Amino acid sequence: MHRSRSLGLHRQADQQRTSPIDAARVVDRLSAARPKATAPGSDERSLEEIELRLLLEGIALHHGYDFREYARAPLRRNILMGMALEGVPTISAYQDRVLHDPASLQRFLNIVGVNVTSMFREAIALRVLREEIVPWLRTFPSVRIWVAGCATGEDVASLAIVLRETGMLGHTRIYATDINEGSLAIAARGLLPLESVQSSEADYRRSGGRGALTDYYAVAGEMARLDETLLSGVTWSRHNLVSDASFNDFHVILCTNVLTHFSRELQTQVQELLYDSLVRSGYLIVGRLESLIGWGSSSLYTRVHESSGVYRKGGAA
Repeated sequence: MHRSRSLGLHRQADQQRTSPIDAARVVDRLSAARPKATAPGSDERSLEEIELRLLLEGIALHHGYDFREYARAPLRRNILMGMALEGVPTISAYQDRVLHDPASLQRFLNIVGVNVTSMFREAIALRVLREEIVPWLRTFPSVRIWVAGCATGEDVASLAIVLRETGMLGHTRIYATDINEGSLAIAARGLLPLESVQSSEADYRRSGGRGALTDYYAVAGEMARLDETLLSGVTWSRHNLVSDASFNDFHVILCTNVLTHFSRELQTQVQELLYDSLVRSGYLIVGRLESLIGWGSSSLYTRVHESSGVYRKGGAA
């Protein structure tokens, strides 16, 4: 069982196997050709839905990765993508492969657990961090910030740059976690696609950037190699927001563009985890679209900025 109940440093991950298959085209064909079966009585169920539930149940029970409450539409498409890459015709066949082949499981996680992001995508929230939250952080001798669902590290790099420019990086311990060990391995190397980094320059300026992004990386072919001092204070680790517990108290938590992958029930569960992980009057930063989930619908949080997903636990101190 690969269930993690405590934080352990991630060191390495198997390299993801590539495939020459036009996966998107295969997914479309699989989706269009998926057979339906009608159960007895008025409760009609597709055979695919039964297979899907069995797959997710098996992965949760055998491997400890729980995707059962993830939003169905994107999850289904990712599973079909995984089937195309593995070359299997049915979800049942895919289940057999994922449950018995560790390499296949890792490829499954690399598809389902991917959070597509870019540097400074939440520019307004990072400006609020720079102008409002950092002055509060300066009142503490040391600061802990958790980037939950860090994917390949773009949010971590953006945060580190803001902290560097505000003089707080040396006083802050950043904890960056993700369920996907392949993504963590990429993030820890400090390598990002050069084109993506260059396209983030405008968002960097919108976040209140004081220089240029080129100040923080060197070009290495088609990749941008981040200044190693930016990430030297980062603790990288695997953590499952669905099944793992809180592991510290944090002054700030960034969890951007993760919750949209969850069902409403799971969003509530993860919200409780994040709330319990914040210090009194700590700040939670979620994605712009995730601000509609209802973080400020109770007395738990006060919304700090109307056009960004920045909230404060229990209001101001």
